[in-house]
Amino acid sequence: MKKSLSLLLTCILAMSLALAGCSSSTSKENGKKGGSGEAKGGTLIYGKGGDAVGLDPAIVTDGESLIVTQQIFETLVKYGEDNTEIKPGLAESWDVSDDAKTYTFKLKTGIKFHDGSDFNADAVVKNFQRWAKSKDEAKFAYYASMFGGFEGDEGHVIKEVKAIDASTVEFTLNRPQAPFLKNIAMPTFAIASPAGLEKEGDGFTKNPSGTGPFKFKSWKPGDTIEVVKNEDYWQKGLPKLDGITFKVIKDNSARLNAVIKGEIDLMDGLNPSDISKVKGDDKLQLFERPSMNVGYFGFNVEKKPFDKKEVRQAISHLINKKEIIDNFFEGTAEPAINPMPPSVSGYNDNIEDYDYDVEKAKELLKQAGYEKGFKMDLWAMPVPRPYMPDGQKVAEAIQASLKQVGIQANIVSYEWAAYLEKVQAGEAQSFLLGWTGDNGDADNFLYTLLDKDNIGSNNYSRYANDEVHDLLIEAQSTADEAKRNEVYGKAQEIIHDDAPWVPLVHSLPQLAGSKTVKGFVPHPTGSQSLINVSLEN
Repeated sequence: MKKSLSLLLTCILAMSLALAGCSSSTSKENGKKGGSGEAKGGTLIYGKGGDAVGLDPAIVTDGESLIVTQQIFETLVKYGEDNTEIKPGLAESWDVSDDAKTYTFKLKTGIKFHDGSDFNADAVVKNFQRWAKSKDEAKFAYYASMFGGFEGDEGHVIKEVKAIDASTVEFTLNRPQAPFLKNIAMPTFAIASPAGLEKEGDGFTKNPSGTGPFKFKSWKPGDTIEVVKNEDYWQKGLPKLDGITFKVIKDNSARLNAVIKGEIDLMDGLNPSDISKVKGDDKLQLFERPSMNVGYFGFNVEKKPFDKKEVRQAISHLINKKEIIDNFFEGTAEPAINPMPPSVSGYNDNIEDYDYDVEKAKELLKQAGYEKGFKMDLWAMPVPRPYMPDGQKVAEAIQASLKQVGIQANIVSYEWAAYLEKVQAGEAQSFLLGWTGDNGDADNFLYTLLDKDNIGSNNYSRYANDEVHDLLIEAQSTADEAKRNEVYGKAQEIIHDDAPWVPLVHSLPQLAGSKTVKGFVPHPTGSQSLINVSLEN
């Protein structure tokens, strides 16, 4: 990013006004009009802990990528500003048949993709056909997770997507899917330019084209991604910013220092221990994202010794969650018992957690034939995540706990994209990961993360239980929320006993920013369009 000229101009302007402005970020250097307190354009600099894996929303699963793609792409329907209620997006309205198997969407007209091609019903059809016909579970993991596989698969939810006319598209389902609208609102199912996909091929993930408020400009791997205002955006007066620069600063404390110095405007992944520093600085503001996540310690149940339930249960008795929260979350998390947070409908609050009990752990290991312990690899995330600000330190705490029963854990890590790819492929023996809910539905936690349909996509533990599968499909196909919740409750009981994970925490992710940032509302899904954000003097 070329800062030098902008910084020089800022300093000259500041001197002429007898103001101290030479340390201001570039967000304050562009689009200045009017007096103090006036919202304006400019470039927001957003600091994050890791680089994007890619910019094709259909093939990425990580928040570092999706926070960028949500500026470039849009979905047929979208969530509310601070909740997961369904609102019109690229579709202005929709009808649902009485049997809940047919959804007919009326699309907004006159919208163009960034490459100049038309958004219409054919574009929607081509996007869904691209995913459904691919049969590539590794590439389109989210599609397989949310819609039960691909075209021709027994569990595939979507039977057909067709254009009725240029502004009407009809989805026919093989069976009702209660969270269907919430699913297609997920950023991974944003509508990409078919012309761009055809032209770029695999290169589309580095040169994306959507209908969103910002256009892709540049990507310097490991450093910055720049997007600029879409001057032809279909919503008049939006976006408010001239652009956004996503800046990678891996260390949380270094990222906060960059905010303090005015080098960046907004950051995620604030260390809980730094909350008081933000609160004590009148030039900064603190943001708290609503909790809709889980951080967990997962086991690959296909690899020894974690193919034995007693071993998984034993380790569940060895993890002191309260100690982890006290040491690494500073009160911004609560212990997790189930694979989904209490804020999601269907949570089973009758399940009791595995208590911290070293002797019980020893007894279970003896039953499994590992009385003297064993050696294992424990994979730890290389980047801060909303559900776990410091995965390395959490791994070290778990490592120390396991030593009490003779388990020797070797901590392993990789670059973020490789880490995700390898865990998805089943290479990790055990691993730290987490999930921020995409749509506020229990299905997005239990089915997406722990159903046998999703081994090879988002079921990183490779956990398969036929009874759980039947319950989750039943819940998906049930419209009555009370009945769905009862079924989800049963599924959680079985999962708790099988212990494919040790659910660790549900966190309240902390963000910090300059007081000049206005209109930023942290979304519970962990990512959102910055369309309404502005900067003020």
